[in-house]
Amino acid sequence: MNHVQALGQAKRVKKMGGRDPDVNHTVMLLGGGCASVICAEVLRQENYGGRIIMVTRDNLLPHDKTRLSKVMNVKSDSLLLRRKEFYQKYDIEVWLKKEALSIDTEKKTVVFHDGTKERYDQLLIATGSRAKELDSPGAELKNVLMLETPEDANRIHNASMGSRTVIVGTSFVGMEVASYLIDKASSITIIGFSELPYLKTLGREIGKFTMTTLEERGVKFYMNDSVAEVRGKDGWVKEVVLKSGTIVEADVLLVGIGIIPNSEFIKGSGIQMDSKNYVIVDKYMRTNVRDVYCAGDLTSFPLQMIKDQSVSVAHWQTAQAHGRIAALNMLGRQVALNTVPFYWTVLLGQTIRYAGYGEGYTKLVLKGSFEDMKFLALYVKDNEVVAAAGLNFEPAVSAVAERFAAGEVITKAEAE
Repeated sequence: MNHVQALGQAKRVKKMGGRDPDVNHTVMLLGGGCASVICAEVLRQENYGGRIIMVTRDNLLPHDKTRLSKVMNVKSDSLLLRRKEFYQKYDIEVWLKKEALSIDTEKKTVVFHDGTKERYDQLLIATGSRAKELDSPGAELKNVLMLETPEDANRIHNASMGSRTVIVGTSFVGMEVASYLIDKASSITIIGFSELPYLKTLGREIGKFTMTTLEERGVKFYMNDSVAEVRGKDGWVKEVVLKSGTIVEADVLLVGIGIIPNSEFIKGSGIQMDSKNYVIVDKYMRTNVRDVYCAGDLTSFPLQMIKDQSVSVAHWQTAQAHGRIAALNMLGRQVALNTVPFYWTVLLGQTIRYAGYGEGYTKLVLKGSFEDMKFLALYVKDNEVVAAAGLNFEPAVSAVAERFAAGEVITKAEAE
């Protein structure tokens, strides 16, 4: 299922209502990602008749950002989750190019960067996260790029054609962009802070498999290293100096070194955040402040499948689940979150699917083989399967996810 199907493009819209002029109540959704879109849709599906305002600093209607690293010459229109007519039909106001500066939770108002102020009755904070910038001399040179918008994706695509492309960071963005540029850039070099890609996510074994697969296609890796300096000529990037002393020639430098939650504007509002500035919510997506909810990348939420430990999961499907639960609880339905993190990544046109929460796993049980590009990896911790990843092994990952969602335990013995 792709994202657009998951959101239920036009054909799969459940019956939805619109605005009832007699209802004097406003739900404000800060952020233009899928958490806000789903929240708005569920409110209208459940016959909420008040005013819905969705506010985003983007200049584009809510769109699918996960595709930016997979299809980089994309036209921004093709990424839209819903067309303009959809929002008009169901009376969902979308305010573009507008950013929240502060929240007064006592007066229930939000102040925006343009000096305007708006009142809400219930608020969803879903402003997501942004790419972390490179903190090295020379980071301001031209063609030092980051991937956040369709314009960025187009810029990286165009700049990398026939060019020496260097990527800093071995997370999803770095690996997917490398994969995409294989037959486009003249050379691709990847610089990683850790020993292998994906160490904190897909883990050591799939990290090694990904690295080997890309190396076989000519990608060069410098691991356990980092950027000391970026050197340029006439204002354009020309070489990247690593901490190890290695110098890598570069026409384009793509930075994909992690994310920062967009939560600065929340400080001073009384809304509780953790030490990393993620907003703390309960299983109903409620913050510690009445009528304020939070969803998506910037939440720290209790994950049922790991006994309600708080986690932050910056993935599409999780944000959708959050948006839905927030909407239902705004309407007083008392529906708790029970979601299993699920995501996928693309490697040379092949899709690796992942479900669960494998952080801290101690053993990997492998069915199939990496060499045949057909495998199911089961991640084991405390003698239980905590996650699964698969390539060309469907519907195994979905089946494991369903068992997690049902609260069933898959033992190490069963996995083996």
